[in-house]
Amino acid sequence: MQVHGEHIVFVHAHPDDETISTGGTIAELVARGSGVTVLSCTRGERGEVIPAELRHLEGDGERLSELREAELASAMQALGVSDQRFLGTAGARDIRREPRRYLDSGMVWGDDGKPKPLPDVDARSLCSAPLDEVINDILAVIEDAGADAVVSYDAHGGYGHPDHVRAAEAARLAAARAGLPFYEIVEPGGDPDIDDVVVDVGERLPQKRAALRAHTTQVTVSDDGTAFALSSGPERTIAVSERFRFVPVTVGRAPVAKQGIATLVASCVVASVIGVVVGALLTVHHQQSLMLAGVAVPAGVIVGLAVVAALLAGIRIVFDNRGVAACAALGILVISYVLAQRGPGGSVMVPANEAGYVWAYGPVVVSLLVLAWPRLRPAGER
Repeated sequence: MQVHGEHIVFVHAHPDDETISTGGTIAELVARGSGVTVLSCTRGERGEVIPAELRHLEGDGERLSELREAELASAMQALGVSDQRFLGTAGARDIRREPRRYLDSGMVWGDDGKPKPLPDVDARSLCSAPLDEVINDILAVIEDAGADAVVSYDAHGGYGHPDHVRAAEAARLAAARAGLPFYEIVEPGGDPDIDDVVVDVGERLPQKRAALRAHTTQVTVSDDGTAFALSSGPERTIAVSERFRFVPVTVGRAPVAKQGIATLVASCVVASVIGVVVGALLTVHHQQSLMLAGVAVPAGVIVGLAVVAALLAGIRIVFDNRGVAACAALGILVISYVLAQRGPGGSVMVPANEAGYVWAYGPVVVSLLVLAWPRLRPAGER
């Protein structure tokens, strides 16, 4: 990421995040003539409120969001940003879909001191939306803005708010699909890396302070302007530098379970049909044998079990979902059972011999092994 001559899309979860984590860099980019788009995924409807005189807005998502939108507009003016968008609205929405509003998912602090999802997450919230929908909306911003790079949080979402995690995941995958570099924000106190991009924002601190002060409901700035505080904790120093780390990403689709119930159901139906077709073909040929050096090798059963294992493993990898693979396995087992029944003329496709017994129970064992095998997470997710 260069600090000039590029157009950078900053993907943030709530109003105020853009200033706290990247405000100095945003102001520096604008000052150097680079293009900047700030994409806010939600309006922070579930945020806490610091000023006592405004605390009545907590729990009133509509009124609080109106105020936070105004705060964000003031912060953007302080940083010099002319292109700020809300995810799901014009210019930040997949053109194949109607505009929508992503709500703040909220969070609670767990006993371990870490953010946890709310037990009653709104179905309209960012975390409830299918991941592919969020990715495609971010892609719409990338394409419309003519972006050269994307910036968001690390895989843990910075301090771990569920919306931060979702925003980072979607931004990273959107950058991969667009073929753009992705940079994660290195939180203050994080382990430095020799390849980190460090932006000196010392000259932009007056703008960052002004932007922080604009977020009246969320941030307080010390009288001397050297520190700020949120509702959740002690004062933090306003850093004179901001750090970013390039993250190699590969193109991929979201796991099918995160693409919505319709996609999941369709995938299960297709997998079941494939299982039935493959199971029928393998059952018909499972008695085939091959003579090698005078020995009859049960090639039909061996090849059949290998095909079952390969098919189920492949479906698990492609769809990243045990349920879809289980549907394929069920299709294989059901058709094998049906074809094993005695026909009208008394004939059977699965006779009571060694190959028949192996074929009767082998696919069950193979299916259980493939479905129970633990998911191997990509290196970037560990």
